[in-house]
Amino acid sequence: MRSALGIDLGGTNIKWGIAAEDGKVLLEGLVPTESERGPDELLNKLSAIAAQALEATASLGIGLDSVGIGTAGQVQRASGTVRGATATLPGWAGMPLGERVGRETGLPVVVDNDVNMIAMGEAWLGAGREWSDFLCVALGTGVGGCLISDSRVYGGREGYAGEFGHMVISIDGRECSCGNRGCWEAYASVTGLKRLAREQWEEGPWEEPEALFQSAREGGIQALSIVNQYCEYVAAGLTSLIHIYNPPAIVLGGAIVAGQGEFLLERIQTLLNRQVMPVYQQPVPVVLAAAQLGGHAGVIGAALAALKR
Repeated sequence: MRSALGIDLGGTNIKWGIAAEDGKVLLEGLVPTESERGPDELLNKLSAIAAQALEATASLGIGLDSVGIGTAGQVQRASGTVRGATATLPGWAGMPLGERVGRETGLPVVVDNDVNMIAMGEAWLGAGREWSDFLCVALGTGVGGCLISDSRVYGGREGYAGEFGHMVISIDGRECSCGNRGCWEAYASVTGLKRLAREQWEEGPWEEPEALFQSAREGGIQALSIVNQYCEYVAAGLTSLIHIYNPPAIVLGGAIVAGQGEFLLERIQTLLNRQVMPVYQQPVPVVLAAAQLGGHAGVIGAALAALKR
């Protein structure tokens, strides 16, 4: 049985797993990213994960074929090099990630943007299977995106397309991790939600979004007001994306979607129905679907991308 190590390197956590060709995750783990400790320490963590995966597959008698890595930032897939990164991963820009991990493991390595990997996982095995064209948006520490066109990732000139989170939705708005102001990511990410809660509810459970949403589910007026405002920010960006790309569907992923599901999507869908121009909702409305692979999407997508290289 062929398998690959899939690594999903986000701003908060590094998720990893060994996945087979059918997408079944055979072994998985999670460690904190702790990017503030610098790129060398981050590479050490990736090396430790790879060593653990090699040892585990050897003991199980499974052949580890390759490694796939999805990382936040702009990635030149052909060379496996991270060309751009925000303050979410300081010092990560210029990192020859594919070369470094390949040297450590002796295996072929495929590197791409983390949301591209999530989108491919959803396209092959998840919520995107119904469509050859769709958008994927991940709401996490930041906001990432990917356009799947004709069942392939649309990368643009250098492969950096899909940074939906850095659309400017408010001139001179909140400062973003990229150094710009007013980016969608500064409002629609989990980081943005926490900031919104801190600004409006000093005594509230803003450090843990789950507690905030639980209070909203129970009818807490302050929590519900914050959640509704957050959904307005999310819907504002999605409305623009629908008007730009005219997609049949948007697959919405990330930790906050995995945790809140229909409670969140129903509110966003109501806003989209009101804001999207009628012609874009014909002959049927744009489908807003929750990612089906949940927290495994990036790991599965990265592993399958490596196996299908």
